[in-house]
Amino acid sequence: MVDPKRPGSDEGRPSPDDEVELSARLKRLDSRLGEISNGRDDAAQASRRGSSNMSGLGQAFRLSAEFISGVIAGALVGWLIDRMLGTSPWGLIVCMFLGFGAGMLNMLRASGELKRSAPSASPPEAAPRGGSDKAGNETTGNETTDNDETK
Repeated sequence: MVDPKRPGSDEGRPSPDDEVELSARLKRLDSRLGEISNGRDDAAQASRRGSSNMSGLGQAFRLSAEFISGVIAGALVGWLIDRMLGTSPWGLIVCMFLGFGAGMLNMLRASGELKRSAPSASPPEAAPRGGSDKAGNETTGNETTDNDETK
């Protein structure tokens, strides 16, 4: 009997024709995979371009709405103040400027340009816990006790 694991036997080795056929199949498979991946890359880029344009347009509409709503709200409040107090046109003018400022502030917040200030990294200084004050009294938190009981 012939042992296929022995170095001298040729039954376990592929023939040269099989290697050529396998090589040709691998090349065809590689070319097909390349075509498919190129098609997916093109489709992904086109979808990214479309979504980026739409997200930019949505951002523009949101920012303009933030600004315009601030100005309109200010003008409306100013007009109501003028009607109630009879200070025409000063309430409208002042509140419209305030609305302009509020609209700009809302627009900056929405765009991320104006970030709210984060709390400071260091904690606020607390009252000393324990120890003694200048009069020689012990201090523990908020209460003060006398060392000298003869007072």
